[in-house]
Amino acid sequence: MSTEDGPGIRTTVFLKGCSLACNWCQNPEAMSPKIQIVWHDWKCIGSKRCDAVCHESAISRRAKEVEIDLDRCTLCGACTDECPSAAMELLGTRWHLDDLVTEVAKDRAYFEASGGGVTISGGEPALQASFTAEFLDRCRASGLHTALDTCGMCSASSLRALTSRADLVLYDVKEINPQRHTRFTGRSNEKIFSNLIDLGDQMRRGLLPAELWIRTPLVPGSTGTDENIRGIGIFLSERLSDVVARWELCAFNDMPKDKYRRLGLDWDLSETELLTDCELKHFEEVARASGVAPDIVVATGPTKVEPGGENHAGDSSADGRAI
Repeated sequence: MSTEDGPGIRTTVFLKGCSLACNWCQNPEAMSPKIQIVWHDWKCIGSKRCDAVCHESAISRRAKEVEIDLDRCTLCGACTDECPSAAMELLGTRWHLDDLVTEVAKDRAYFEASGGGVTISGGEPALQASFTAEFLDRCRASGLHTALDTCGMCSASSLRALTSRADLVLYDVKEINPQRHTRFTGRSNEKIFSNLIDLGDQMRRGLLPAELWIRTPLVPGSTGTDENIRGIGIFLSERLSDVVARWELCAFNDMPKDKYRRLGLDWDLSETELLTDCELKHFEEVARASGVAPDIVVATGPTKVEPGGENHAGDSSADGRAI
């Protein structure tokens, strides 16, 4: 029931493992390629059955809080199987290709009614390129619309193998300045932009994907600046104006702060406020004045409740998950 990862109602498959480490990441559970375990305090009924089945004594309690010793935990899944309220959860499941294709095809009726389909995301799908390529092939062969959500930080050959199998590519362009991109994501943007230019050439030759969407997060204190949005717009207008169908500005979302807490991770942006509706509209205006076709610019995401007002979303068709 995803409505933010491409057109229509979609089923999104999130693969674990990412080639970037963005400080605003909305899916911290997808950064690591490894299976992880978390405890949901709001689900816990205090049965202590998880304690009893843990052979490594990795579970302890302090008042009403459950603590998991990750050095001792073997991720065997005994506690998650035993927990009556599903408060213990393993993040990450190994799927066989046939099973995954069968699973997403169950939603075919929703796709056909809404013009939706299947999106494969992450993390970064190109880190599991062979599996992703086969998955996209199988979905397209069965008549499902396919979308690839990528940050572009991968080898050119891996990206070509995947984009040539997708009907739509959602491509993240986060920061125009290479030094700032390195500071915010851990990697330079040189490879990302070279892969994007190559993708444009691929599309001009009449190859898949048939459609390209660019997505840019608007993060206060980092990517959310006039200079960055204007710079990305100039790049798109000069190098990709004939192939980009949509440029989505995704407002910062603070919803994942609880994910970081459960994973035992500090999040530098946990106190960062949402953009106001006025700020979101301002960035939309900057983007439209940057040289791109104004009608391709769409601002999405939640905005801060202002005194005497209501909170808004930039686009009613998407909840604006920041990327």
